[in-house]
Amino acid sequence: MRTAAFAVAAATTLALGACSAERSGEDAGSESGSPEDTLVGIAMPTRSLERWNNDGAHLDELLAEAGYQTSLQYADNKVDQQITQIQNMVNDGADILVIASIDGTALGPVLQTAADQGVTVIAYDRLINDTENVDYYATFDNELVGTLQGQFIAEQLDLEGGAGPFNLEPFAGSPDDNNAKFFFKGAWDVLTPYIESGQLVVPSGKAPASVDDWASIGIQGWTSATAQSEMENRLNSFYTDKKVDVVLSPNDSLALGIEQALEGADYAPGDDWPLITGQDADLANTKNILADKQSMTVWKDTRTLGDQVATMIDSIVAGEEPEVNDTETYDNGVKVVPAYLLEPQVVTKDDVETALVGSGFFDASDLGL
Repeated sequence: MRTAAFAVAAATTLALGACSAERSGEDAGSESGSPEDTLVGIAMPTRSLERWNNDGAHLDELLAEAGYQTSLQYADNKVDQQITQIQNMVNDGADILVIASIDGTALGPVLQTAADQGVTVIAYDRLINDTENVDYYATFDNELVGTLQGQFIAEQLDLEGGAGPFNLEPFAGSPDDNNAKFFFKGAWDVLTPYIESGQLVVPSGKAPASVDDWASIGIQGWTSATAQSEMENRLNSFYTDKKVDVVLSPNDSLALGIEQALEGADYAPGDDWPLITGQDADLANTKNILADKQSMTVWKDTRTLGDQVATMIDSIVAGEEPEVNDTETYDNGVKVVPAYLLEPQVVTKDDVETALVGSGFFDASDLGL
């Protein structure tokens, strides 16, 4: 499929060709538009989370195999470092930038520089806000991620059947990550009626008054250590005479810290252990699911996200409009960014072997199966 796109690329990409030629000192009227003449900069936020290592490596490998020049950079969760890396990619002649931003509001000036050089920008999994200079967005349906977590809690606890009350502790993701509010909204919209009915009780008091207040319980940088510390504080302050029944964790990194806090407080897998949600199907968390320390994860097969972004890049280089399936949802404060949304799925202990091993996401040996 890509071969066909490449074959017509030289005749259809005046804009990219002119931009590349201008930066390389060639006649600005010459055309390139082939993968071999296209530099794609890939800016990932950090190596400290397993999923970003996988995402960056997979996309880089796909593009390299297709003949593109690539520059893959990780920014150690430091906004200034990511800005510098993006600026360097522009200076090096990048034609396309794929950016998973650390702070979605901080990239306006550097993306203006990129736009001035004719660079096409694809926001990868995290929306880039407050700038007109983002052309496309590729992600999973992030609100659906939260909805699936909320529905899982409701179903497992039989909340619709009137069961309860249960002690709930909710967490939210990093306040500087635009996706975090979508995750929280999806879950909170499901759970709020049960909080209002008294079937779910939040002993710590850390139940945001509305979805708009989600950042008040956000864990900066999505770090396991911060989530562990926060959970320890809640356990020590509010659970001296009661047990946690359920923890809304928006992703696996937070879930890992929460699980470590529970173990430190002498909770044991089994009837004593709370229901805990997650997201990303990280290896450590998948092992915890098998060990009954985590109830579920929402799996976003990021290989398919990389595949979709590679297809979008092929279309851009061929002078075509990339396919999108959402032109209404993702308003970044300046424009509605055309988006392609992929669908996530719930994975429980019963699904690990069929979904994660069967798809090749993990080898059985990775999980001790």
